[in-house]
Amino acid sequence: MIKAKNPREIYLADGKPSTMGPVTHMTKVPMDISSYRELATFQVANLQNHKVILAMPWLREHNSTINWNDKRITFNSERCTTWCLKSSPVAYAIPEEKAPEENLLTRFSKIQAKNGPTATDQSVRVNKLSAEARVPMKESAKAAGHDLYAIEGTDVAARGQPIVRTGIAIGLPHDTYGQIAPRSSLGVKHRLTTNAGVIDSDYRGEVKVVLANLGDQSYRVEKGDRITQLIIQKIANREHQELIQLDETKRGDQGFRSSDTNRHQRVTSQKAKGHMEINEITASAFRQF
Repeated sequence: MIKAKNPREIYLADGKPSTMGPVTHMTKVPMDISSYRELATFQVANLQNHKVILAMPWLREHNSTINWNDKRITFNSERCTTWCLKSSPVAYAIPEEKAPEENLLTRFSKIQAKNGPTATDQSVRVNKLSAEARVPMKESAKAAGHDLYAIEGTDVAARGQPIVRTGIAIGLPHDTYGQIAPRSSLGVKHRLTTNAGVIDSDYRGEVKVVLANLGDQSYRVEKGDRITQLIIQKIANREHQELIQLDETKRGDQGFRSSDTNRHQRVTSQKAKGHMEINEITASAFRQF
């Protein structure tokens, strides 16, 4: 919220100053109407329970048609159809009976965002950044991962790996991270897998998927397709301690393929222990036994 340089009085229709006081601040508020989003600038005053009314300049710029009976707004300006909107330029109002539920959800989300998760809270919080986004869902009750959905069509060229948007941001529980894992059906049928699959618990940006095509055929991801799955993994957050020397172990500094070498040595040793030597003996000497 920004303090206005020159406070303005509010006048009623009869020309008298309003008792609600002057406009003292300005603020920019993200406004979502269907798939349309705009950062609208509002003048702030103590309106108490009055409804927000869009001013005439905004209505002229967007050339909107309002159907009051159906509670529907249609945007007709060229600006909206070519720049603002990516889908049908129609917005639907929330039914009045559902408005209290929506308001409670908004207030609860704000409180959660302000206070943050508790140490015992194991829920995964999801914020839809786009109207086309979908909350991750499980295909079965005991599935390990929740499916992530694409919010836009993307061509995945052979041997390519484009970044596919999901339109969501997530908040993870304490001592966990999110693993982006491939879907087996896409891997078997189309040789699609995922790269860069770690989401830290303090990341609040949009979840995006690096979808890698290991095959020789291109693949088309359609809007709403399940592209990968999100698996929540438990981790041990520990501080690193610098030491001059580490404790001794049987393996020591043996690195790559050392386990294969040790196994070969054990097999060779076992064969050596079971080896029997046979010497030649004459028939007369054998009869003496």
